[in-house]
Amino acid sequence: MKEFAGKVPSCELEMELFDQIEKNTPDYIKENKLFDINENEAFAFTLKREHLYPYDKKNNPQGLNLKDWFANYEKEARVSTAGIRGPQNILYPHDTRFPINTVGITLATLAKALVLKEKYPNSALKKILGREVRYNSEAFMKIIARIQAAQGVKTLVSKDYKTIPIWMASFLAYKLDLNGGEFITSSHGISVKNATKDLNNQGSQYLPEESMEFVEKIREIFKETEEKGEYKIYFSAADDTSIDMAEMDNINDGVDLYTQYLQDGVANANNIALIQNTKNKIYIESVGGSAYRTLNRILKKLEIEDSFTWLHTEEDPFFHSIGKSKFDPKGNRTFYDYSVDAAVMSKNADGTVKMPVIETLHYDKILTEAPVGTTILITDPDHDRLTVTQIENAENAAKLSATGIDFVPLNDDRILCVYTANQAFLMIMDFWAKGLRASGKWDSHPRFIIKTTASALSWDEWAKNNDVKVINVPVGFKEIANILKKAEKQIAQNKEVVINDVFGYDINLGREPRLIFAGEESGGMIIGAENLIESTKGRKALAMREKSATEAIIVASALACSLEKDGKLLSDNLKDVFLNNNIDGKFDFRKDISYYNESESDIEKLKVAKKAGEELRTKNDKFYLTLALAKRDGLITLDNIKEIFAEVFPALDFSDLLDVKFVGDGTYLEFADKYVEIRPSGTDAKTKAYSAGLKKDKILEYAATLGIYNGELTNTYKKYINQDYYNNSKAHAAEIYDAWSVL
Repeated sequence: MKEFAGKVPSCELEMELFDQIEKNTPDYIKENKLFDINENEAFAFTLKREHLYPYDKKNNPQGLNLKDWFANYEKEARVSTAGIRGPQNILYPHDTRFPINTVGITLATLAKALVLKEKYPNSALKKILGREVRYNSEAFMKIIARIQAAQGVKTLVSKDYKTIPIWMASFLAYKLDLNGGEFITSSHGISVKNATKDLNNQGSQYLPEESMEFVEKIREIFKETEEKGEYKIYFSAADDTSIDMAEMDNINDGVDLYTQYLQDGVANANNIALIQNTKNKIYIESVGGSAYRTLNRILKKLEIEDSFTWLHTEEDPFFHSIGKSKFDPKGNRTFYDYSVDAAVMSKNADGTVKMPVIETLHYDKILTEAPVGTTILITDPDHDRLTVTQIENAENAAKLSATGIDFVPLNDDRILCVYTANQAFLMIMDFWAKGLRASGKWDSHPRFIIKTTASALSWDEWAKNNDVKVINVPVGFKEIANILKKAEKQIAQNKEVVINDVFGYDINLGREPRLIFAGEESGGMIIGAENLIESTKGRKALAMREKSATEAIIVASALACSLEKDGKLLSDNLKDVFLNNNIDGKFDFRKDISYYNESESDIEKLKVAKKAGEELRTKNDKFYLTLALAKRDGLITLDNIKEIFAEVFPALDFSDLLDVKFVGDGTYLEFADKYVEIRPSGTDAKTKAYSAGLKKDKILEYAATLGIYNGELTNTYKKYINQDYYNNSKAHAAEIYDAWSVL
């Protein structure tokens, strides 16, 4: 294979991607590498005034256009739900035309270190740093570690900068009482994307106000650069003692501590015995390969490794071509990346379900010998999300469809059932609750769950049937972590815990409540601890601050093995959970509307397309958001909103619309038999339309129709809504969210 900027593609499809990037990268960028992070001696990078302005071959040949980069970076920081992420030039990572680049990483790292030193003056500062397998992640790690070391911040990293999962970085930040951490990942996003996920001293992702602290520091750096002409940024030597690989090596990269945490929770003796005695091996699909290095060691320590078979254990930034295609969704010949989100769905021309990411896993060939009932657990590159699948006989297709379970064919006789996180996690929380009851622990504490508003109605119905309180939050695990911190604060004060959720309800959780489950429809979850988790210095937590696919894999495996022992499949169990818990809202759906092709390799075209897409996304968002806020402020009535909707969507019935609410990051339409939530992506030019309810055809219709609306304001809309109010709706929403989220 041909080499591109020192990288050799693993296959023809990756070579096609590299070739497109090579052709679209100007020579002046290829030749201007700025600094070499593989230089072992300490050095300084000089940020120059010229770097702040656009490149001009004649007048500003050193131009990096950093002011424009910063404007976009700040915008992402204000709304990001999972780190400040975006595409990078995977061959030339110093390319500042892209949101993620070595100079941007350098500036952000220095700014975070300066903020940390101001917050904790005269203190020994210590952070953890990790990564998954994405392009250039190791180089980004070295940049971060060496800048932090130069600023006197000790940084814990794995030996030779090897991978660890995001949840391990979060766990150790909390458990070891560190000053926080940083993790390089873009979750299940497309291969060319990357990001830095910042973790505070709780191990939870930064809230926007925390991100804005270091964003302001970058602004100060730019101001000084402008005034003085330059600003020096120092990198330590590669072997600086503040870059600490020994501590991570001594604690086995956290594996021993985390295994004990699991044994105190989901890896209890009963669950371990179930897994050890399984007949059919459980498959773990390690997309990208980075789950294997840590999870395999944990399975061995738990003595259950023989119950599992691995797929894709090698680490690969192209993710083994998973989610990649030679054709876009319209059938045009081009490189296209669907991401590695196994839940991505569309429709074939004949109306049948199409799962483009699942199709690229080639299970029709790989799983030919796996028996019916085999469970395959799919985890993403940073190993925090889980998709649950299981092989069934094709003759069960009609029964599965009636239950709301989607599937793809493996051959004429067998199909692969693909459970939404809403379905899988409902079964998991039910299984966990039954275990607590069987052990006699259930009545020891009041019980509650935390869920995102976009998650299924079935979770709320299950909770009601089991006398479990529900806290609803906006999308993003940082929101779940924030609720945990609010509850823990009241527990420490020996109070009855009362939480105001994002719907505006004050929910009394009682004294010493315990979390059963927290999760979101996108595949992330945690289980709460019975005995509060204690850090080295005595901090106590109801649960960890970051979702963990390892935790999910252990409890999902125990569930599957328990069912196997009883001769049941997951689909049988889902029907039982619905029936036994009086659940009517069995169906759920998410439609992702992308306004541009993320896989476009020409960054200038990508920027134009993304900007245009963001405008469409915002128009769609503001159409609904303004109505929700106006109703909240008493400016319009529900009947007024119904009148507007009836005009815009004449094919839909809004007679049973009960409420329209702003829920922190989207608009929630509550009907008598369903909900629809319209939410703009916090990181991209996309709209997400979620729905759940009693009838599958209805939730599909409403989510699709409302999600793709262009946001145009009708005369009726303008009759009720003042233009200035509409224009200010996003700022007004931010004020409401900020007031709600404060600890």
